[in-house]
Amino acid sequence: MALQMHRESNSSGSSGKQQMDASKYVRYTPEQVEALERVYAECPKPSSLRRQQLIRECPILCNIEPKQIKVWFQNRRCREKQRKEASRLHTVNRKLTAMNKLLMEENDRLQKQVSQLVYDNGFMRQKLHTASATTTDTSCDSVVVSGQQQQLNPTPQHPQRDANSPAGLLAIAEETLAEFLGKATGTAVDWVQMIGMKPGPDSIGIVAVSRNCSGVAARACGLVSLEPTKLAEILKDRPSWFRDCRCLDVVSVIPIGNGGTIELIYMQTYAPTTLASARDFWMLRYTTSLEDGSLVICERSLTSSTGGPSGPPITCFVRAEMLPSGYLIRPCEGGGSIIHIVDHIDLDAWSVPEVLRPLYESSKIIAQQMTMAALRYARQISQETNGEIQCSGGRQPAVLRALSQKLCRGFNDAVNGFIDDGWSIMGSDGVEDITIAINSSPSKFFGSQCNSLSMLPTFGGILCARASMLLQDVPPALLIRFLREHRSEWADYGVDAYCAASLKASPYAVPCAKLGGFPSSQVILPLAQTVEHEEFLEVVRLEGHAFSPEDIALSRDMYLLQLCSGVDETSGACSQLVFAPIDESFGDDAPLLPSGFRVIPLDSKTDGHGATRTLDLASALEVGPGGARPAGEVDASNQNLRSVLTIAFQFAFENHYRDSVAAMARHYVRSIVGSVQRVAMAIAPSRLSSHMVPKPLPGSPEAVTLAQWICRSYRMHVGRDLFQVDSQAGDAVLKQLWHHTDSIMCCSVKMNASAVFTFANQAGLDMLETTLVALQDIILEKILDEAGRKTLLSEFSKIMHQGYAYLPSGVCVSSMGRLISYEQAIIWKVVNDDNSNHCLAFMFINWSFV
Repeated sequence: MALQMHRESNSSGSSGKQQMDASKYVRYTPEQVEALERVYAECPKPSSLRRQQLIRECPILCNIEPKQIKVWFQNRRCREKQRKEASRLHTVNRKLTAMNKLLMEENDRLQKQVSQLVYDNGFMRQKLHTASATTTDTSCDSVVVSGQQQQLNPTPQHPQRDANSPAGLLAIAEETLAEFLGKATGTAVDWVQMIGMKPGPDSIGIVAVSRNCSGVAARACGLVSLEPTKLAEILKDRPSWFRDCRCLDVVSVIPIGNGGTIELIYMQTYAPTTLASARDFWMLRYTTSLEDGSLVICERSLTSSTGGPSGPPITCFVRAEMLPSGYLIRPCEGGGSIIHIVDHIDLDAWSVPEVLRPLYESSKIIAQQMTMAALRYARQISQETNGEIQCSGGRQPAVLRALSQKLCRGFNDAVNGFIDDGWSIMGSDGVEDITIAINSSPSKFFGSQCNSLSMLPTFGGILCARASMLLQDVPPALLIRFLREHRSEWADYGVDAYCAASLKASPYAVPCAKLGGFPSSQVILPLAQTVEHEEFLEVVRLEGHAFSPEDIALSRDMYLLQLCSGVDETSGACSQLVFAPIDESFGDDAPLLPSGFRVIPLDSKTDGHGATRTLDLASALEVGPGGARPAGEVDASNQNLRSVLTIAFQFAFENHYRDSVAAMARHYVRSIVGSVQRVAMAIAPSRLSSHMVPKPLPGSPEAVTLAQWICRSYRMHVGRDLFQVDSQAGDAVLKQLWHHTDSIMCCSVKMNASAVFTFANQAGLDMLETTLVALQDIILEKILDEAGRKTLLSEFSKIMHQGYAYLPSGVCVSSMGRLISYEQAIIWKVVNDDNSNHCLAFMFINWSFV
């Protein structure tokens, strides 16, 4: 009996297992799969209710359990994830294969360069051994010149050819092609890889600059997911990606029998600052294909030495020379292209003041503004084409690029003030630090959008106030970040309100006399950014706050379209902040009147006669290499960080207000120059020098009282004095607190509100990299890391009951994003005369930047 029951039990268990297996594996019909795929396309992860609803709505799924449908969706999501991962790995593998090919070619080129240098070295050694026997024979001097130098300074010997004929132009083009290929893939130039440009599947590519060659040159090679012909069209359209290109006119196009074309091109470029002339180029561009299927676009200037037609004479430009340069585009296996870019230019550096000459002698600047800009733009277009970049704010990427380009172009036009655009210089007030230019025909900037303004009977035009200054020991990226994040430190709300009102088709007045009367705060709303985040476009909302009834009309919110670039300190590139007032619902073709700042680093090619403070550049230009330095200037030969700052602000004006707006603009830009000088002094890296100008001591009675509260509360809670007071003067405590070596700062404590800094001594401002005015924009939780916030939270109750607490060593962050380490921190309550809690005081001991 028991045996029979056991057999029945085994039989029932086997039957249950078969049923379980049958329910575990379900074979779906094509109709069922199609119905499930439709739902998956709408919702890849449906809820339990949605799955039950699906079974009710689709009769073909009624024989499938809800649990099995859940498993199907899980498997489907897993397959989709595997497919995307396989596609990603395939793309990475293709990039790595192409990058490996590039690196192998680069290695071959370097091997050739090493062989050439070894040969030159051996030849020079042999010449030195036989120098005594050949002192009178100089016929071998031409042989000693290395092959590298021969290719750098070619001297074409074609006195009989007609360079103006198609055959003569083709001969010039073929010479240009040979010299360009020698630079792109050979050893015609001694290339040195730029710091930080490491090749990889996601990097921009291999970037190198020239060393010891005529002119300045840069080279880049990388991968772009575009076909060669499409890539060639993008690169030929230089004004779309080269922000300093004012215009590029194709004067003549000559077809060549080999399927290529020769173009005669005239190009104008903007000057980067107000104290130098713009450049222009008269060039030949040759487009052809090589036997291996590669596409080549090469170009060079046509000069008296090369021959060819003469270019148009322009009086307000300096004629620069484009040495053999161009693009080598090779198709890549699996799609895309491998591109080699060479830019080799002689900018006639001797025509600019000596202090600005590094701008025109730096291969690094050419690499960043031309070579890398072309490669970045091509990569940006390829990612947009492949759908890798999502649209922001409902605007297409092409529209956002056009807005960025319009901002840059408008700012460059303001800085340069070309006569053929209608600009003319207005008489000065006797001081030549600020230049005022007027344009009475701004239709070239606004186009058809200008009609609503110019129809006003009183509309006068556009006025621009611009200035340049030399900065010492101030990183350009740091300064631009500060100006962007702390607008209240230099901007005036009344002037912003005037600029916003002046772009509307209604009469407007000169800003009120009480500058800075309407405080405002800013909110930054991101719009777009480039692939490598070196440039970003954003909308800034300025929130006005009125303190009296008469200010309410002017205290409305305003909006700026803002472009910021070069804020990464490691890049060493030009840093720029450009903005223009816009309406809240601005269109894609909205008129823009850009203003802003540009800071360009200067290479350390000076003789060490730099100043330890910010100087006006115009005065620096008057001091030659052997001239006397101003009295306040000290030798800083160990400091090589110099840069030139250019400021340009534009204002629309009515006819009867022209002189008033000019006076306002001159006064406003002078105040901005003073603010920038103070900011530059505040954020300059700390140096152990007695010549450092200290930050001004706050002298208000409130500051004196607060200093007394801080010291008295420290003694009351901690049980010892913060420091010994050396004098009985009323402000003695404040002075000693201000100059205390440790960082001391106060933070407000309010319910349901962020803790904001209200006071800091000089060391505290240095640590936070800010000023007393901008200090109130910094909240406590922004400077503490996660560990510091947790520790403060755990010790807060102790601080409130005991009066103080110690924090262990840790790391915090300055307002500029730099890491700061400290050995210990002390926090204590600061109480007022009524023994009520006023704020919290922090003292960071032995802090330093990481």
